[in-house]
Amino acid sequence: MGERLVLDPARIRELFDLRSQVYAHMGGSYEADPYPEFQRLRASGPVHEGTPGRLIGFTGEEFFQGLPFPERRHFSAFDFETCDHIVRHPETFSSSSLMPGETASLADSSMLTMDGDQHRRYRSLVQPSFVPGRARWWIEKWIEVTVEALIDGIEANGAADLNVEFCAAIPLLTICGSFGVTVEQALDIRAAVTSQGRGIQEFMGIVAPIVAARRERPEDDLISVLVQAELTEDGETHVLSDIDVLGFAFLLLAAGSGTTWKQMGITLTALLAQPEWLDRARQDPDVLRAAIEESTRWNATDPAFGRFVMHDTELAGVAVPSGSVVHPVFGAANRDPARWENPDVYDPGRPMRTHLAFGNGPHICLGMHVARAEMATAIGALLRRLPNLRTDPDAPPTKIIGMYERGPDTVPAVWG
Repeated sequence: MGERLVLDPARIRELFDLRSQVYAHMGGSYEADPYPEFQRLRASGPVHEGTPGRLIGFTGEEFFQGLPFPERRHFSAFDFETCDHIVRHPETFSSSSLMPGETASLADSSMLTMDGDQHRRYRSLVQPSFVPGRARWWIEKWIEVTVEALIDGIEANGAADLNVEFCAAIPLLTICGSFGVTVEQALDIRAAVTSQGRGIQEFMGIVAPIVAARRERPEDDLISVLVQAELTEDGETHVLSDIDVLGFAFLLLAAGSGTTWKQMGITLTALLAQPEWLDRARQDPDVLRAAIEESTRWNATDPAFGRFVMHDTELAGVAVPSGSVVHPVFGAANRDPARWENPDVYDPGRPMRTHLAFGNGPHICLGMHVARAEMATAIGALLRRLPNLRTDPDAPPTKIIGMYERGPDTVPAVWG
């Protein structure tokens, strides 16, 4: 457990601070509240030509799934009905930008860029470790030990920036632990998967030998499950190649270690701002789960995605030609007043309805149950171990920042 505490705070901040160079190309320093503009666009549209950022006045670099592709026309959807339609119809709105004959790189050879039978088979091979019934496996083997060790490191201090000193490391160490990667290597891997492809070789150098070792001698970890996965269909047996396993590992680290920590920080920010809900969450795990789910609806970390239009179509009366990129703006869809009453209000007591924070359709987030388990375990442990947890009254107020990846700039808290 002690090894997990050997984390360089300066490097953690560099790798996870939304204002750092890691996030600059995704608009990490964007500080305005996008939701009033999302609301205006939804009310006047709900589909508009342009990228989500440009439509709300963001002028910085745009890089995210479906961006930049400057040679293509871009359209953005801001209501729940249209966004839900887009993600449920991959035959029209594809996840892959590859043209016929093009070969995917490791960064592109993931479920995010697959559709149809290829996506269905691949997902069937990797999904068994991510179903709700396997959450306890993740919690007992990796999540709890990481969470408790991190609290051990801050408990006596009486104060912390929970965003960097607690939330940031949990998903990274959980995922890397499930690969059999050491804590020391975990930060190198984080740097590799956030380098826009420049760190692929470093990632391969760390993870590829583990894949080879698990093929020879499986252990009780995720890589072993993946290399042993088989699917028999119409008399044909499908397995994951080394590049499949590495591509999935890359995706899991890029997505899982880049979103869950921010959503955990958003949830803590919301609860600390409403101490009555914090107290109720401390006393009742069901309230805590509701608080986490409401935070994903209210302020999702990834407010927009991209889909590539396969043939001429129409969305909400707007003609969208083949070859365009359509951006379902999940952040706006999750605050559609046609679906939620007072949607801008964070209210864990509201009736639960399906939202799009984890997407929907064939590409609904595979790791959402693990993400929920990480957040519930981590926040529950904070509430159990740190008495009178509250916002640091002497710290500047938290800002939720970022354009294409959003999260708190800091979560200052005191206790005792």
